[in-house]
Amino acid sequence: QVQLVESGGGLVQPGGSLRLSCAASGSIFHLYAMAWYRQAPGKQRELVASISSVGTTNYPDSVKGRFTISRDNGKKTVYLQMNSLKPEDTAVYYCNAKRALSNVWGQGTQVTVSS
Repeated sequence: QVQLVESGGGLVQPGGSLRLSCAASGSIFHLYAMAWYRQAPGKQRELVASISSVGTTNYPDSVKGRFTISRDNGKKTVYLQMNSLKPEDTAVYYCNAKRALSNVWGQGTQVTVSS
């Protein structure tokens, strides 16, 4: 089973960009489907982006065209490039790994979009 550690969050002005990273341990990272979720205060956790083990990506309409998920299997890392950030993107962002019965979460990283 993998373990996940997110990094890259912080404070950014509206219209700015951030890149989140999620570093994984374990030898079969390349077999996991990876995703980023976010949870704002008082709201349910929601999917932001996903990438399959073969590189197929999926985004909700709220971030499509602004966010890009990618993975580097050699570095066992998944990235979330976030552009044109809006105040409503403010949330704790979580990395997720899924394979068969395994469903692993990272500890989360705070992203705050504010002027």
